[in-house]
Order: sequence, then C-alpha cells, then structure tokens
Amino acid sequence: MELRPYQEQAIHSVRQAARKGDVVLQLPTGAGKTVVAGSMIKSALGKGKKVAFLVPYISLIDQTWQSFLQQGIKDIGVIQSDHMLYDPRAAVQVCSVDTLARRHIYPDVDLVIVDEAHRRSSFVNRWMKSDTLFVGLTATPWSKGMANHWSSLVVGATMRDMISAGYLSDFRVFAPSTPDLQGVKVVAGEYHQGQLYKRVANATLIASIVDTWLEKSTQEKTILFAVNRAHAAELQARFMERGVNAAYIDAHTSLQEREGIRMGFHSGDIQVVCNVGCLVAGVDWDVRTLILATPTKSEIKYVQMVGRALRTAEGKDHALILDHSDTTHRLGFVTDIHHDELDDGTPKKDRKQREKPEPKPCPKCGALKTGPMCNACGYRYIPESHVENEQGELVEVKQVKKQYTTERRLETYAMLLHHARSRGMKDGWAYHKCKEITGSYPNKKVAPIPPSEEVAGKIKHLQIKWAREKGRDSGGSVSRKQTEKRSS
Repeated sequence: MELRPYQEQAIHSVRQAARKGDVVLQLPTGAGKTVVAGSMIKSALGKGKKVAFLVPYISLIDQTWQSFLQQGIKDIGVIQSDHMLYDPRAAVQVCSVDTLARRHIYPDVDLVIVDEAHRRSSFVNRWMKSDTLFVGLTATPWSKGMANHWSSLVVGATMRDMISAGYLSDFRVFAPSTPDLQGVKVVAGEYHQGQLYKRVANATLIASIVDTWLEKSTQEKTILFAVNRAHAAELQARFMERGVNAAYIDAHTSLQEREGIRMGFHSGDIQVVCNVGCLVAGVDWDVRTLILATPTKSEIKYVQMVGRALRTAEGKDHALILDHSDTTHRLGFVTDIHHDELDDGTPKKDRKQREKPEPKPCPKCGALKTGPMCNACGYRYIPESHVENEQGELVEVKQVKKQYTTERRLETYAMLLHHARSRGMKDGWAYHKCKEITGSYPNKKVAPIPPSEEVAGKIKHLQIKWAREKGRDSGGSVSRKQTEKRSS
C-alpha cells in the first residue's frame, strides 16, 4: 500500500519524537492508522526487531491481522484466548490487551504499538515503565492524564485537514428535536445513564427520530447510537413498525451475528443498525447517515461516533448527521474539537480552553451552521459589512481566526523573526506580533525562516493597520507610500 503524503510525514515525525520517549500519534478515523502501523512494523522488522500490536477489542484482532497480511507482513502470531494463529515465535504479535493483562504476559519485543491509545489501561501503563518503546495510535488523544504516561503528541492530521483534502467525507448536521437534560446528574464527567435514559425514552422523542430519518435521509446505511440496550431495542422496534428493516447490536452480540449484520447492511437488506457503543472503533462500514440518540459530555465519544460516518464512498458527497442528543449544540462541530497537547490531569477549568463557535440552525433549511453560509442549502446570511478601505485598497477583517497548532504557531514566529531582523527591528516585535496573529505567544526559541506568501500578507495587513491608527491619532490621513515607509 502506497503511503499518502500526510502518512509519510506522520511516520517521520513519530521517529523524531520517539528519540525523547513514548509518543502518541493522532490520526482521524479513516486516515489509515493500521496502514501507518504496518509501515512502522516493516521498518522495525527490516532492522531485526520484534513488534507487538495491542488492540482493545476482540473484533479488531482478525481485522488487524488481515490488514498486515495485505501489506506484506507474514510472520504474525496472535495472542487472544485460544486463537488458532497463536505463535509465540513470530516476529509480530497482534495482542488482545485483556488477554495479556489476564495472563500477566509481557511479550519480549522491541516496539509496542497501542491501538486506541486513549483508552486507559493500568496493564499498559505498567508495561510502559520498561525500556521498550511505545507508540500510541488514536483519533482522540484527549483522555485525562495521558501526559503522565506518554512523552509527546504528534498530530499527523486533523479531521478538518482530511475533509479539506478529500480523504474524509464532508457532513451536514440537523438537530430537529433534542431532550431536556436540565437536572441530569453528571458522574465521572458523563451523564448518569439511568437518568439519561428516562429523558430520551419518551414516545415523542423516539417518534421524532424515526420521522426525521424518513424525511431527511436516503433511508439506507444508517447507524444509530442509543443510550442503553432498552433504548436501542425500543428504537429498533419503532423503525420496524414503520416498515424499516432495522438491526440491533450490543456487547453481547456474537462476532458471527455482527458479520451477518454487516453484510446485510452493505447489501441494503438492513437499513438501520441500532447499537449501544459497539460501533465506535475499528468499523469501516459505508455509513451514509448517523443518528445520535445518546447525549454525551465526552469529546472523545462524540468524535469517535461521528467518525463512523465520515469515510468516503462512491456516490457519497456528504454524510448526514441527525443529532437528537443536543451534543453538537454543546460541544460544537467535531471539526472544531482539537487539542495541541496531551492532558496532564489538571482540572479543565484551570487549563486554557479554546472557544468553539456555537452551531446555529440555518433559517432556511434547519441544518446547523457556524458561518454565514449554510453548507446544506447554500443560503447565505449577509451581515453588516466589516471590510475597511485604505486609500483605495480593501483590507479584509477575517470573521474567525484560523486555529494554530503549536507547530504552526512556531513556524509563523520564525517567519516574523526573519522579517524583523531583515529590517533591523527587535525580536520583541516578532514575539508580540505572533500573539496578535496566532492568538498565543510562542513558547520556544526558533531559527528565523523567510516568510511564506500567507505570512507576508498578514505582515502587510499589520503594517497598514498600524499606519492607519497612527494617522488617526495625529488627526491626519496616511498615503500608501507613507504606510510602507513608516512600517518598514
């Protein structure tokens, strides 16, 4: 399998970061984490090293083994219950974390790759205290206290990056009916499941879920996330009553049953699959519609659920998200959820939190949006103009600042340093302008690099802004030539 550019860059960045210790690699759902892992494994095997690949779900064992085989990795053993592929002599071991923990087994390997690394495991944490190198893979590296076990985070790509590049599907969100969650207890950062079920199981809301799906979806290939087994079974029954062939999956559904449901789902015999948290990882189904019927306060759970619908497929120009949980209103769009660093365990209220734009319904079609234009119907709200005129030259004031990762912020700072030094200005100018452009001060020293076209444009905008304000303070006007002369 030929690696995509972002996958090659991610592997390179992991190698650099691994020199300082165990590293977590963030790649969104559908970004090819198993392909990236396979490339790292082949590199390790080429150096005569042994590798263990850890998975948290039994359903991922055979799926991972088959993926590695397709990538040309053949010397594979499996450690999971009494699996028929058990071979302790194999150079690569695909392991169930639960099986290793239950048997107190620590395979003698040089590299351990941990799939779904955001899931907490005391067994893995104990093993990480050894000299073995660990690389974690996850789409959501935001679990509390991860920084206490992992040395660094490499963001290989964000969900927004993947959608913009066409590697993931775009999506549209409708929130036609939502439960009243006022007064529902929060336990360990999540809603109390018993109280939550009482709020979402009322007949009106369940009927709205079915009605909305019949009205807005293509009426095929839909996954629904429910609060608990009773809720999922009730929703399945309501769909069946309306002539919709719906299936049901929970933690007790056998692998054989799941495979039968998967095949029926893709053949079109099954239109809706109601599940209880079982289809949040390792599911590469062709999902066209997603129904969120379970409210959550967890960014991880929210992003993992929505990620099920964002894989691209033939004839699919977008995924439809029907949010009956109020989660999009509370947490924002999944593409707005991003963290540059691993959580160190401190309370969230003590850490700086990035504000997310609040999604609001389009006045024409009802789809949720955050900007002036609705991606669902194309309706554009035209607000009061904020474009300013400077001597015949238009200067746009952007409505929303771009999000800056730590790496991008430091890169911008390096370009500002180059500009400052080339014009005899102090480094402090670059330091403060970095805050003005990116929203935060740089936290490391960097070597100056020539400005990109984008950063050069931002510098020019700052120059014009400075000259304009200077002219206003003196009560006079400033020409373009004066602007360039003063600010340079």
